[in-house]
Amino acid sequence: MNGPASLQDLFGLGNAFKAQGKLDEAVAAYREALARSPDFPPALYNLGGALAAKGLREQAIVALARAVAVKPDFVQAHNNLGILLYEAGQWEASENAFIQALTLQPQFAKAHNNLGMVRRKCEKPGEAEASFRAALRLDPGYFEAYDNLGALLLELGRTDEAFAQFMRRSAVEQAPQPGPASAQRRKHDEEQAAYRGRPAGAQIEIEGGERIDGLAINLANNTRAIDAAWKTAQPQLVVIDDLLTPEALEGLRRFCLGSTIWRENFDGYLGARPQSGFACPLLAQVAEEFASAYPAIFQDNPLLFAWAFKYEQGLRGTKVHADFAAVNVNFWITPDAANQDPDTGGLLVWDVAAPLDWDFAKYNANDDAIRDFLKRNGAMPTRIPYRANRAVIFDSDLFHETDTMAFRPGYTDRRINITLLYGSRTRGPLQEL
Repeated sequence: MNGPASLQDLFGLGNAFKAQGKLDEAVAAYREALARSPDFPPALYNLGGALAAKGLREQAIVALARAVAVKPDFVQAHNNLGILLYEAGQWEASENAFIQALTLQPQFAKAHNNLGMVRRKCEKPGEAEASFRAALRLDPGYFEAYDNLGALLLELGRTDEAFAQFMRRSAVEQAPQPGPASAQRRKHDEEQAAYRGRPAGAQIEIEGGERIDGLAINLANNTRAIDAAWKTAQPQLVVIDDLLTPEALEGLRRFCLGSTIWRENFDGYLGARPQSGFACPLLAQVAEEFASAYPAIFQDNPLLFAWAFKYEQGLRGTKVHADFAAVNVNFWITPDAANQDPDTGGLLVWDVAAPLDWDFAKYNANDDAIRDFLKRNGAMPTRIPYRANRAVIFDSDLFHETDTMAFRPGYTDRRINITLLYGSRTRGPLQEL
């Protein structure tokens, strides 16, 4: 660059560096521009973004706070400042930043969603719900707002309403196209298309899953004895056979086999979550009835998470891990005839819990650290063999993994596991903004 660079030249240079991912150079260019004009809002705003991308949150907050101080109507700067304050745990200041953004631009759907997030953190559930609903009125295709509203409603114990939000989300989401690495999913989808008699369309398609008129949870089991066993078991683990009534079991099988909700690829299996349509009214009915059937286990623990896995024959299942919740429910719905080894195919639950100071990544994914911890603590597993309509309910802190599997080939013989997580291990992090 010949001659002294102008303010606009330096600002443009910073933008070019930032676009190339050269954050150090971008920060230097923005700072040089601000040395020429300390109150240049675009440079303050972009400097804040570059500093945030470098992980320098406190410096980024200073830059964005300065941007809104010199330009109080800078809507996007108020919103992004709110995000950084949220990440820093400064809830009141974050809330005020989003309110200011919305005062300036009431139709800003993203800011409504973000305000809902921080209000949920501040334990203002009614106001948080109103914010998420405002975001969805402005943008009916806003996936994250559906997710956040659904998670809030689950936390409030309004399971059926929460699942309705997840199902609305799945109805507006276009199906992702499988890429070269998703051969496992393509194989499943081809088998499912043959089972359905038609290929899947562009959007998620739901088959069955309606609530049933009668009970979903089988009360013929001795529920009082199971409640009592839960209170005294060390470690906390109970097994319930014939969990669901025949009508509920058949309804969930039809839903899981016929619905095109299996979107997540794992090593050996596919996953379905509420966001992809694993949130049918029948599943909500099952989740709600647990509280009345087994109050000692579930009454003070609302459903917070749900998912299902569908396994490919000949491959392994989930690795050893613990879950971020208070109570873990695993139950199986594939007919027993599919399982070629009745002594295995289910779950191994270890008798030692995850340390409270381990974070989610360590106790959910660090296989080597978990195995070493279990060995050092002399942990022993309890083997629960596979049975259709069997539930294994246990303290979510206990490490567990899928047992070896030998299921016969065929689409309807794929092992299907449904997991429901109730209550908080501690009050964990909410979904990121």
